[in-house]
Amino acid sequence: MILLETDRLVLRNWSEEDRPFFHRINSDDTIMEFFPFRRNREEADAVMDRIRDGIAKNGFGFAAAALKSTGRPIGFVGLHETSGLANLPAGSVEIGWRLAPEFWGNGYVTEAARAWLDFGFDTLDLEEIVSFAVTDNHRSIAVMRRIGMHQDEAGSFDHPGVPESHPHLKPHALYRLTRSDWRAARQ
Repeated sequence: MILLETDRLVLRNWSEEDRPFFHRINSDDTIMEFFPFRRNREEADAVMDRIRDGIAKNGFGFAAAALKSTGRPIGFVGLHETSGLANLPAGSVEIGWRLAPEFWGNGYVTEAARAWLDFGFDTLDLEEIVSFAVTDNHRSIAVMRRIGMHQDEAGSFDHPGVPESHPHLKPHALYRLTRSDWRAARQ
């Protein structure tokens, strides 16, 4: 199920053949540097199933990003309804991504994220899309800035899903983009 296409990428639902790759991007220490956990194969499979079912139901989610030229998945980029964050109202939608390191630095996340912002604002008619990352995750924060998001310094928070055993991963920066700012930047 193809959801969106960009010049170089197909953003699609996950398939059975993606399971080893999905496990890799949820267990590799370099990729998961800013996450307090690594998923084993069974846990990764369960998460992939939830994401895949959500995409099939809603038409969006953390979709597989695959190269058009080869069909090879390189990570995920997509929209997702947030949950469990007291600083964001119910129904808030975040944009997020995770990419295998051999594909970093090629602009793939920025390219895919822009397509998802178009979809979120033009198709889903969202008023705002948010994103957040560990404050030391400079690569993700740079993407947020490149796609036009603005930091909400008052909205910075300690992520409730990060255990006390990883205090350096608790502080998160919150970024926001409104539909009106997105449209103004496109003109």
